[in-house]
Amino acid sequence: MPLKPYKTIVAICTVAMLSACSNSSSDKVSASASDTSKLPPVETNKANSEYKPAFNGQTRIKGVKTTTAFKADKIAENLGRPWAIVPMPDGRLMVTEKSGYMEIHSADGALIKKVTGFPKVDDNGQGGMLDVAFDPDFEQNRMMYWSFSEKYGKGNLMAVAKGQLSADEKTVQNPIVIFRATPDLKSEAHYGSRIVFDKDGNMFVSTGERSILEGRKQSQFLNSGLGKIFKLTKDGKPANGNPFINQADAMPEIYSYGHRNAEGLDLHPASGELWNVEFGPRGGDELNLVKAGKNYGWPTITYGIEYGGKRIGDSIQQKDGMEQPVYYWDPVVSPSGMVFYTGDAIPEWKNNLFIATLGGLHIARLVIEDNKVVGEERLLADKKERFRDVAQLNGVLYAVTDGGNMYRISKQ
Repeated sequence: MPLKPYKTIVAICTVAMLSACSNSSSDKVSASASDTSKLPPVETNKANSEYKPAFNGQTRIKGVKTTTAFKADKIAENLGRPWAIVPMPDGRLMVTEKSGYMEIHSADGALIKKVTGFPKVDDNGQGGMLDVAFDPDFEQNRMMYWSFSEKYGKGNLMAVAKGQLSADEKTVQNPIVIFRATPDLKSEAHYGSRIVFDKDGNMFVSTGERSILEGRKQSQFLNSGLGKIFKLTKDGKPANGNPFINQADAMPEIYSYGHRNAEGLDLHPASGELWNVEFGPRGGDELNLVKAGKNYGWPTITYGIEYGGKRIGDSIQQKDGMEQPVYYWDPVVSPSGMVFYTGDAIPEWKNNLFIATLGGLHIARLVIEDNKVVGEERLLADKKERFRDVAQLNGVLYAVTDGGNMYRISKQ
């Protein structure tokens, strides 16, 4: 089982049920006997653009509602600036903190250890300590991998490092940077970045295009590490079989390109295929099924517009040789971490995708069938929080927010 499907944890309160949720730290949601398969789309606000989807169901799909009774508990607070929450192999939770350290928490949210000793991060703007993933052989080698924003050259960039968690779990030992998404630029935005291991022990790592125009255009450049998803070995080298490994003037680590700012990445538990979510500009957040060597279009094609209202580039949404998103949002929900549900506690969630949203202030539940989104639900919208990451462990969802809170969602 791939390691990052460890990463499946957050919170859930359905739109129709939200008015019944209390403001207490533990909210119970009751089952409903009504038909929840033909609800209207959850998005009711006007889109930013008049762009038309490429196919039916690409946006504003019908709504769905969880019928199984579950509860949502706030189990920790004052976490600072958490960015990722990732289950450890022993069932505890590792939380990354943007300023440059990590914390180990129990499954009940209690703080167990603070982990330090990491290379210095550049935590200005959207930067800092980002994602963490555990070696598939962690129980034997204690090795962990993390992404972070690093001052480098005349600017900064997204880097990946590895090191061993000490026996007392207070420090990371022998940390070393194994990969950098060059070139460096002077920007405080769009670093990505998530890490997920595949069944062969290679890492998928996402990064952004750094937001500024100089980086934006490089999403389409194969000699640039900006706006890409990489496939790396445990040593940060190109994985065998990478699509551009023998192509001149191309980074051999690249797996796919044409991405904007991918903060969500996970493997489908049934197919093993890679999926990602990424931020659009004003409109055009995307969910993609990621294939080797494919071009996902940014900034040539997009369903979004500039923040100031102008159209982007030639204002086109489709082009030969560029992949369409499986699903997109307009207005944006600002999708961050995501996880596929692999547990058995709530059977109707099996293989559903849960996405932490920032601007959306909820956790999105997407029902996916035959690689198409067929239903959408909004959970924990009553919390009015910017959800940064969501994970799953043993059928329970966990989430962290920009407000420094941790939530646990479980069957009632």
